[in-house]
Amino acid sequence: MSKAPEYLQINDDNIVIELKKGVEIEGVVVKSFTMREPTVQDNLALDSIKGSDAEKEITYFANLCEQAPDDLKGLTQRDYVRLQKAYSFFID
Repeated sequence: MSKAPEYLQINDDNIVIELKKGVEIEGVVVKSFTMREPTVQDNLALDSIKGSDAEKEITYFANLCEQAPDDLKGLTQRDYVRLQKAYSFFID
């Protein structure tokens, strides 16, 4: 497993992701997300999500972070890549 960047705090069953810019959700700027470890059920549910691969990934990450997919769509690319990097530690 590769070394985690300083913006990721890896715990036993989740990863806290510090966002560079943050995103506004319901009028509040959110500066971090907690991504839980996916379950087999999460992976099975991924198959039933409609849309492009990018839309499926956004919906999947939103579920793991307990956020609405539309909220993740407001992230900057740099912050979204941080979510992707966090997820990679669950499958590494």
